[in-house]
Amino acid sequence: MRTGRIARKTQETDILVELDLDGTGQYEVATGIGFLDHMIEQFSRHAAIDLVCKVQGDLHVDQHHTCEDSAIAIGQALAQALGDKRGITRYGHAYSPMDETLARVALDISGRPWLVWKAGFTQARLGEMDTELIEHWFHSVAQAAGITLHVELLYGQNNHHICESIYKGFARAMRQAVSIDTRKADAVPSTKGQLGG
Repeated sequence: MRTGRIARKTQETDILVELDLDGTGQYEVATGIGFLDHMIEQFSRHAAIDLVCKVQGDLHVDQHHTCEDSAIAIGQALAQALGDKRGITRYGHAYSPMDETLARVALDISGRPWLVWKAGFTQARLGEMDTELIEHWFHSVAQAAGITLHVELLYGQNNHHICESIYKGFARAMRQAVSIDTRKADAVPSTKGQLGG
């Protein structure tokens, strides 16, 4: 079973994340930030990763801790579920069109966290979510999961479409990368014999 479970409690957030890499995209998401819920649900559905993400955060302060800590917990759960990464495809990429918008996402489950972000927004909020937190969410996931992640907005105008296109592209790239390579199901996909160290 390629599953992960992270229970993380600080003075700022109380989080439970459970996921199954070999799921069907069933989700139960409640972060207290409606737009973030919508994006995490898109990730679960399009990655075909079953996901529970429940957060009680200090939203009376602002959204930063809830957004950041949800990403950290999801990243940690991904890393836990992947274990030694034996048999995975490792690399994933996706072009994700949404109406007038096109995003490109590529990732490597390398154990070497990095984010290249070439996207932006022309409004400060989507729903009640601060758009500056979107890049930070992906940075936090990449760090916690140990993935190299490249995100590019090729073009687009509608801010909702831009964000959703990126999350769906991330999901599709992750779905590809975590899939089992049937030709190498018993091997770690690295000439070093290990990933992340």
